[in-house]
Amino acid sequence: MPALMFQGTGSDVGKSLIVAGLCRAFADRGLIVRPFKPQNMSNNAAVTVDGGEIGRAQALQARAAREEPSVHMNPVLLKPQSEVGAQVVVRGKVVASAGAAAYQSMKTDLLGDVLDSFRRLKAEADLVLVEGAGSASETNLRANDIANMGFARAGGLPVVLIGDIDRGGVIASLVGTKHVIDPADAALIRGFIVNRFRGDPALFSSGMEEIARLTGWAPFGLVPFFDQARRLPAEDALALTQKHVSYEGRGRIRIAVPILPHISNFDDFDPLEAEPEVELVRVWPGAALPGDAALVLLPGSKSTISDLAALRQAGFDIDIRAHLRRGGFVVGLCGGFQMLGRTISDPNGIEGPPGTVEGLGLLNVATVLSAEKTLRPSEGRTADGISFKGYEMHMGRTTGPDCTRPFARLAEGRADGAVSANGQVFGTYMHGLFADDRQRSAWLERLGGAASDLDYEAGVEDTLDALARHLETHLDLDGLLSHAA
Repeated sequence: MPALMFQGTGSDVGKSLIVAGLCRAFADRGLIVRPFKPQNMSNNAAVTVDGGEIGRAQALQARAAREEPSVHMNPVLLKPQSEVGAQVVVRGKVVASAGAAAYQSMKTDLLGDVLDSFRRLKAEADLVLVEGAGSASETNLRANDIANMGFARAGGLPVVLIGDIDRGGVIASLVGTKHVIDPADAALIRGFIVNRFRGDPALFSSGMEEIARLTGWAPFGLVPFFDQARRLPAEDALALTQKHVSYEGRGRIRIAVPILPHISNFDDFDPLEAEPEVELVRVWPGAALPGDAALVLLPGSKSTISDLAALRQAGFDIDIRAHLRRGGFVVGLCGGFQMLGRTISDPNGIEGPPGTVEGLGLLNVATVLSAEKTLRPSEGRTADGISFKGYEMHMGRTTGPDCTRPFARLAEGRADGAVSANGQVFGTYMHGLFADDRQRSAWLERLGGAASDLDYEAGVEDTLDALARHLETHLDLDGLLSHAA
């Protein structure tokens, strides 16, 4: 079955979004489409139906294709744990933690797993749309590459190169890519897309012609900026500064989210930001949590102990205690839940040197980190009787007296999380909680707002449909399909 690979002139040029839109557009034509990304680096992950985890972008692309996400759609996922190291997830399961240099030596062995997953998808689809990672022109990383041209060469894949005109220099970046990469790699590139154009497209028609003349590649289209992209879950933490903004005074319920270095699964608060009544404020170290916030939300973390230290260094712990004295609420999700307890122990050195650190002490619980990772979809009812669906993705076990007041009872009978005796502090391992309309509405009422009538998931579907129409209008989809091989 045919496949086509989309690579970029750099990171964040819109590869993930374009592949998602094409998944929906080609699925609407009646094709069975599968997304695929050989290697991804992101702490925003999703649980798959086959019991693993993949990058959030590939889960969104699977949804766009109207397919269930599978570990084979992203066989290698790197989840940064420090400035120089990452957790290596292969076909949904953690296999190692490695520094950047050590990982380079692992890639040759991983190529077999990547190619096998790719062949599995090809065997069950009419079309596989492959997304590269970072930049196609990173010649310093070309040896043993499994993410871009190395994979394209191994799989015999035609490539479409994407450039981002919004950041400037798109002609130089596209033409320059051809001149710095290996000629055999350049020969795989069939054409190019210029993404995120603003203004009158006629003003760049000569630019498209110039790129085509200098490269010999086919121009597949000039894609105008798609403003609705902000309504879709983001792939990585770069979007925290570039995609989402806080609108001062936008809503009367202010929710504060401290942004810590190893934040993960930050799409947990996207549904709250979509609410008209909510102003969601991302607070970076160096600023204070707003004194008029109704809720402080501690998100997940890939390195809980390190992020807890960063939280204290920023003074957020002092802000949180002041917030509670004013009668506000605090919710900790996953790693944020672990931070709320009395202690966090890492006896096996999962996150760093073995040891135990003091938590914030806002819940009477203690956490012990372990190598075993919990990955599963979950559903149940919170303590107030409101049902929900979400998922778990964590390493560690949390116990203690406040767990006798669980945050939720799950369908299989297990208890989850903890609530403080005064009812102000909540901790849970549930991700996706606020994407559930019932839960989100209940929280807005708890915070003094009105019940929500927003259908968040329907909004995501509408945005994917709009994205597909956008690409149908501005790209040569028939031309793209004719080059798939």
